[in-house]
Amino acid sequence: MNKLALAAAFAVIGLPALAQDAAFGIWKTQIDDGAYAHVTMKQCGQKVCGFITRTFNSSGEYQSPNIGKPIVINMEPKGGGAYEGSVWRPSNDKIYIGKMQVNGNALSLKGCVAGGLLCANQNWTRIQ
Repeated sequence: MNKLALAAAFAVIGLPALAQDAAFGIWKTQIDDGAYAHVTMKQCGQKVCGFITRTFNSSGEYQSPNIGKPIVINMEPKGGGAYEGSVWRPSNDKIYIGKMQVNGNALSLKGCVAGGLLCANQNWTRIQ
């Protein structure tokens, strides 16, 4: 079934047309505090969530206690590859106001505090 027919089928039966969402897949994070992760982005309800599936440091892959935890939380598609939701930073165990922009195999993730006045960015690359 082609993408248009699949989206039409979802619309007819009342399901969100997220099955072809550009954010879905596996992404490699930027290094943060000496480590990086692979994050699997998938549908969660009518939104997009990302879960840590593998972790790496300077010695290679390791079994972090963060594997399986959500790092991208309830990102709502806003159109044009933009999303809004929450982001968890494992190194300080804080959740931030999150914005995400997907452009092909590049993902820009922003976590903000103080109503968006203070933000930190990461750029992720698609692995799969």
